[in-house]
Amino acid sequence: MGSLAWLVLGAYFVLMIGVGYWARKKVKTASDFFTAGGSMPWWLSGISHHMSGYSSAVFVGYAALAYTSGITVYFWWACSIALALIAGLGIFPAKWARMRQRLNVISPLEYLKIRYNLPTQQLLGWSGALLKIFDVGAKWSASAILLHAFANVPFFWGVVLTGGVTVVYSVMGGLWADALTDLSQFVIQLVAGISMLVAVLHRLGGVSSLWTMWKYLPANHVKPFHGDYTVAFAMTYFFVNLLSYNGGSWSLAQRFIASSTGKDARKSSLLSASLYLVWPPVLFFPMLAAPVIFPHLQDPSESYALLTKTLLPSGLIGLVLAGLFAHTMAMTSSDANAVSAVIVRDIVPVLRGGRDKLRDATQLLLGRVSTFCFLALSMILALFASHFGGVIGLVILWYGALIGPIAIPMLLGLLMPFRRSGPAAAIACWVMGAATFGLAKIFPPAQWLGMPSRYDNALAVGAPMLASFLTYVIVGYLAPLHSASSMYFLQTLQDDMPSTPLKPTPTENISIKKVKA
Repeated sequence: MGSLAWLVLGAYFVLMIGVGYWARKKVKTASDFFTAGGSMPWWLSGISHHMSGYSSAVFVGYAALAYTSGITVYFWWACSIALALIAGLGIFPAKWARMRQRLNVISPLEYLKIRYNLPTQQLLGWSGALLKIFDVGAKWSASAILLHAFANVPFFWGVVLTGGVTVVYSVMGGLWADALTDLSQFVIQLVAGISMLVAVLHRLGGVSSLWTMWKYLPANHVKPFHGDYTVAFAMTYFFVNLLSYNGGSWSLAQRFIASSTGKDARKSSLLSASLYLVWPPVLFFPMLAAPVIFPHLQDPSESYALLTKTLLPSGLIGLVLAGLFAHTMAMTSSDANAVSAVIVRDIVPVLRGGRDKLRDATQLLLGRVSTFCFLALSMILALFASHFGGVIGLVILWYGALIGPIAIPMLLGLLMPFRRSGPAAAIACWVMGAATFGLAKIFPPAQWLGMPSRYDNALAVGAPMLASFLTYVIVGYLAPLHSASSMYFLQTLQDDMPSTPLKPTPTENISIKKVKA
């Protein structure tokens, strides 16, 4: 990269820190830090939800898949997310907002103590936080790979640079900083993505290449599903996305919790779904065209970086690189905020035993400390990403397979049809899902089922999720939950209730007598 590119990238990092410092003024309480005080506009929440849903892994791992497999990545990834959000639109987003409105919930796991019990909440909290360290570590790894490809920056310093800037603004401004930086990052990557598209179209001969370029690609590249990414894999990942993007991923649940009303939460979800349908084609077209421009690349994961360095002037190279970092910083800062909310509101009170509840100022300080520690640990793990299958191994297989055992009791526990499933079902669901994942890693299902290897990914992701779901339902039927407070909790979330709003009550003190319809 030239000096102008470095100047643009440096200005971007300074902007992110500046936004975080400005957002710090809006953070007065723990609720402000974790849920933006429940006053986030729906359009900002929707953009933040979209930006928090993917990272630089798209421009490394998914760019490699686009180079080697073609358009299938758009169908099983972006379209799948959009359809998953639409499928859950009338079910999940509003319930998250109502929990904050009626029960003063500011952590995505806070309600589990009421719906199930304390051990269930703690099991999902600890395991989910650990899983997120792996997931975020993969994002730092992807960013460092990009910075190395662009500027030959050593991998270690790539992780430290991108992670360090994110730590600063996340610790200062909490969810407000996350959302506002998401907005500025969205604008930057919008300009960068369009610039990259225009450059590729110019290289290929003009706008007509939008429909003529495909004949120069291998035949499989224009098939929606082929190779390892079969229809079965796409269907499996649809259910993963249904769980994850409707709130199973804590950071995305936080966006809905921060919405003013259930109606606003639904609108933000619809906006995010719309962006997943229309924006990824703009991002993916250069990746799809890379085999035409750079045939026979030894490392397809560097295809997007090579396109940028080859086709764009220095200033735009810095802007595109900033746009790539925007996704990672949006996702990782969001995850850090959500995990710190779980630590402060759900884990620390249990570790403190029966001592008095922490003052709000102490919760705010602890939230900042836990945000810092989580991001630091994830950066350390990023340095060892290769031991877990690299970026794709962490993002698709580890996270995709293990999100189900955590998200199933979280989301299905919000629905009245699953009211019979209680703590036993939730814990058994987690144990069975984790055990199935471990067994699938040791004994690949496709081998002992005599199936072609192209089904390996679908089974590796789908088997733990299916095992978790069946266990949750069956145990709920065999050992049904009979809890008045759990039932009333479910009834509280059913609609917008035009009656007098509930007085906010800390969830650890909620009892059925304190909740009014």
